[in-house]
Amino acid sequence: MIPDADSVSSAGVVGAGTMGHGIAHVLALAGVDVRLVDVEESALEEALSSIERNLGRQASKGVVDEEDAGAALSRVATGTDTGALEEAEIVVEAVSEDPDVKFGIFHELGETCSRDAVLASNTSSISITDLASRVPRPGRVLGMHFMNPVPVMELVEVVRGLQTDDEVVEFTREMAERLGKTPVTVRDYPGFVSNRVLMPMLNEAMFCVMEGVAEPEAVDEVMTLGMNHPMGPLELADLIGLDTCLSILEVLHRDLGDDKYRPCPLLRKYVSAGWLGRKSGRGFYRYDD
Repeated sequence: MIPDADSVSSAGVVGAGTMGHGIAHVLALAGVDVRLVDVEESALEEALSSIERNLGRQASKGVVDEEDAGAALSRVATGTDTGALEEAEIVVEAVSEDPDVKFGIFHELGETCSRDAVLASNTSSISITDLASRVPRPGRVLGMHFMNPVPVMELVEVVRGLQTDDEVVEFTREMAERLGKTPVTVRDYPGFVSNRVLMPMLNEAMFCVMEGVAEPEAVDEVMTLGMNHPMGPLELADLIGLDTCLSILEVLHRDLGDDKYRPCPLLRKYVSAGWLGRKSGRGFYRYDD
């Protein structure tokens, strides 16, 4: 039986990184008790601090009431064991964009979660159908692809796998709306819509830098001033994480077999050097804070 989205009171989020704690934030703010799970206690502590800080920022700007912000924070519990998600009505996986890691988590969730639970992945590019093959009830699995930063961005791509049940898609759309998001349903294909369109642009901007066409600041200024983009492609790549960009491009290149998705060699070099963007302090730009 599929739960009613408006009555969902318990959810799980696996992965306490930027996307994971953002998803926990919006779930808790919508009145849902959230269990945030990660293998690292330090990641969980940092995630709770980020949620508290971001809720405080929203309260200071009048986006939410201080009382609501405090109540939301109290709804977030943490742990290191996915077994604690056995009562969750919906679980959103938001770990690193590594197929083997995600496959392992979905295998665990399939064994520990309720038969009625909806299992969603925040993957940027990995096949939902492949993830669903790791659980006993693949019809309950789909993609719920949030945009970064989660508390701010409106879009959620609802990704239908080959076996996803219609009622699971409808439930997830309604759940996204409860979180104040706008759901857009797409089919399971490499990169879905968002990254299939976005990543080639970011990649081409990187080629412009590698080939000496322009410096990063100039590339971004052309796109912000000339194309009215709110953020330049290289600044956006740094925000997403250059390692994540590389992973997505590798999936697109491999699964679609088209060299237009070939990752820029400069991107590979930056990732090898540990220059991952904002989260590491350096990417195409430096981040001293």
